[in-house]
Amino acid sequence: MRLIFATLLASSFAWSQPKLDFWPGAQYDPALPTFQKVLGYGPGERISSHTNLMRYLETLAQAAPTRMKIFEYARSWEDRKLVYAAIGSEANIRRLDVIKAAMQKPGDPRKNLAGMPVVLWLGYGVHGNEISSPDAALLTAYHLLAARRDKMVDDILANVLVLIDPTQNPDGRDRFVHNFEQSEGVEPDASPIAAEHNEPWPMGRTNHYNFDLNRDWFAITQPETRGRIKTLREWLPIVFVDLHEMGAESTYYFAPEAIPFNPHLVPEQKTSLDLFGKNNAKWFDHYGFSYFTREVYDAFYPGYGASWPSYYGSVAMTYENASSRGLLMRRSDDSTFHFRDTVQRHFVASISTAEAAAKHRDTLFDNFDRYRRTAIEEGSKEAIREYILPRRGDVSAIDKLAQLLADQGVQLKRATAAFASYPAGTYVISLAQPAKRLIRTLLDVDIPLEQKFMEEQERRRKKKLPDEIYDVTAWSLPLLYNVECIAAPAISQGQFEEFKAVPKPAGFVKATVAYLVPWGTRAGAQLLTAALRAGLRVHSTDKAFEQNGRTFPPGTLIFKVKENVATLHETMVKIQGAAEVVATDTGWVENGINFGSRYVTLIKRPTVALAWDRPTLAGSAGHARFVLERQFGYPVTVIRSTQFTTADLSKFQVIILPDGAYADAFGAPVQKRLKDWVQAGGTLIGIQGALAFLSDPKVGLLAVSAESLAKEKEPEAPKKSETETRTPGKVLTDEASYLKAIQADSELPDAVQGIIGRARTDPDHWLTVGLPETVNAVVEGRNVYTPIKLDKGVNAVVYLEAAKLLASGYMWSENKKQLAWKPLAIVQGEGRGYVIGFTADPNYRAYLDGLNLLFLNAVFRGPAHSR
Repeated sequence: MRLIFATLLASSFAWSQPKLDFWPGAQYDPALPTFQKVLGYGPGERISSHTNLMRYLETLAQAAPTRMKIFEYARSWEDRKLVYAAIGSEANIRRLDVIKAAMQKPGDPRKNLAGMPVVLWLGYGVHGNEISSPDAALLTAYHLLAARRDKMVDDILANVLVLIDPTQNPDGRDRFVHNFEQSEGVEPDASPIAAEHNEPWPMGRTNHYNFDLNRDWFAITQPETRGRIKTLREWLPIVFVDLHEMGAESTYYFAPEAIPFNPHLVPEQKTSLDLFGKNNAKWFDHYGFSYFTREVYDAFYPGYGASWPSYYGSVAMTYENASSRGLLMRRSDDSTFHFRDTVQRHFVASISTAEAAAKHRDTLFDNFDRYRRTAIEEGSKEAIREYILPRRGDVSAIDKLAQLLADQGVQLKRATAAFASYPAGTYVISLAQPAKRLIRTLLDVDIPLEQKFMEEQERRRKKKLPDEIYDVTAWSLPLLYNVECIAAPAISQGQFEEFKAVPKPAGFVKATVAYLVPWGTRAGAQLLTAALRAGLRVHSTDKAFEQNGRTFPPGTLIFKVKENVATLHETMVKIQGAAEVVATDTGWVENGINFGSRYVTLIKRPTVALAWDRPTLAGSAGHARFVLERQFGYPVTVIRSTQFTTADLSKFQVIILPDGAYADAFGAPVQKRLKDWVQAGGTLIGIQGALAFLSDPKVGLLAVSAESLAKEKEPEAPKKSETETRTPGKVLTDEASYLKAIQADSELPDAVQGIIGRARTDPDHWLTVGLPETVNAVVEGRNVYTPIKLDKGVNAVVYLEAAKLLASGYMWSENKKQLAWKPLAIVQGEGRGYVIGFTADPNYRAYLDGLNLLFLNAVFRGPAHSR
């Protein structure tokens, strides 16, 4: 029925539209199946679902098995296939394994790659509601297979192996298609305010957990990214293109990128961008397509699809297309354009890119060779010769970081014995390897932005013009994980082995009194959630104690044998994971509190609710849910915000309000229900924008206030009388006094563009148990809140003084001064419960592992301390 409906709509609309010749003059082999034959509509007449994308690709592969192969590389959270299609000459398709192996061979790439095709990866639709590129992927595959007597196509197939990833985000794609088909009527509506152009929350941009997959490349939190990175490492495509969409009022963007460039990109990568840009311009000029380059889209952040491949030596690019967000769109100048127009532009850009790759094959191979060879040479000579990750502190976080680097092609060694001041198990990463520039990009404390670029941003800021910083300015993985990382100027001497897998934890004997799990590692937190789900009775201490000569830190988990099931030991073995478990046969301690102290609390299994749907920000909601459900294995009940009016909140011990604007959505009845619920013993956690709601005096759940921009006090101007119409005169002596005179009397702080800031923890509060003295947070936006007064609550985590606050990134000087000594985490008692506020999101992109324990303490220790 759905296919019939779609076909009828397509045919009725196509009747009134002129036929579009996607590549004028092309002649196609009638033996190759067309869109119309397989799907019942022509290219660009419908927005193809994931099912239809797969159906058409598979049909093409069956029709041309000697020139096309399909490989599955991942499954989405919703169990949709992610595939890539390899398209090339019959000779190249026969030797796919040989081509792949040649890219991996050590030694001289020029010799290894002699006679090999350039591997080109075309990635489509990483944002599910950027709809034109997946359909263009199908058209690209058809054209390469079906075009006859076409010298350009023949050259491409002979000299390029084209790998087509038709939809990088199938869950988001189908979410958009479903919403579109629900909204469309008898004919496409060009009005930009029509329902078919405007998606409900969370929209189709993101994946199942509302992750922007085009920010996940080095974090690799999502299965789509994990499979793609693994596949790219197998092929090492020398050219990589990520095809996107932008606003309807735009034209088309292709490389070269805008500044700033990441300083670890090499000159040859930048000049290669011109090769592809000029070829795209040739074809766009030929067809009369408007375009722009060197604006908006930069190559600074390494987590883009158009950035990460650069660090193994690829030429990586973003293409952006004006989006119809449906089948027909009207612009502000009353011109209209069709979905088919957008499909054609991405199709032409795809073929043009393949042509340029074939034309510049030798240059691309030479540049790839030079990139990898000079990476090794630089790593052997530069001031930083290796990075050292000492395996101490939160060893599970360090192990995770080591595995994350290995998954991206970084070569690591592991110490089999202690050396210098470092323990056995320490990871050592030599910079003399092809991945040297990736290592520096991910592990350096700071990656500087180009000075001229930042001077321009400061100039713009003074005039209240928006800055041109596209994404975050800091992402150092050791800082995000809050682990020690040493930049060493010399090669370490010791006993090392090649890193293959993270070590397994030591076992433990059967206890007669209790099992102890020291708190302070992500592995310990994973064991806690597993224990709660297994029905174990778990206690935890708020203070340290010493037993058998060892100090156990605050937060240590205590599993008392007599208070648990007879199979406790077997269960502890099963759920241990990477955590350290210590068996004890006595409750006696040499120092500190005993197991029966008033400072030992029972951690009951809380039922956790998370506000979902508008007005929450989809990313913040999805990241919080993902961290709890997938990183720590704890279930969450997501509740649509409209249900807070009637839902029985007493069923939950924890409610999380992600970032969002709640003032209009949560009126007086919901405010009262939340307040009554907290006073009855609930733990209410607010993240970032939610604090504006909680701190509203009418709501009265958090006794802090959002700050406006801090300004130097000036002498008060003489007051004019009520009858006086003139303002007292003032002499402006220079440009500085003029600029001061035109500033608003009151305004918000300037937005911070994604820096990493340092904050110190309160060692006496249960919210911070297990955390080190200082932690790092990703700070963005304008959220600056007053500290809470001592009679109202506790500032559990507070930003450091201005001189020490900035750990990485670029921060406006005024923000640095104003954010110093302001709270990151606030706890306020309310009746029998607690309100906990985070002024920065502790789950940001789910790569801020160093704040995992802070968030989990809120979720699990909040209810444990409620009365």
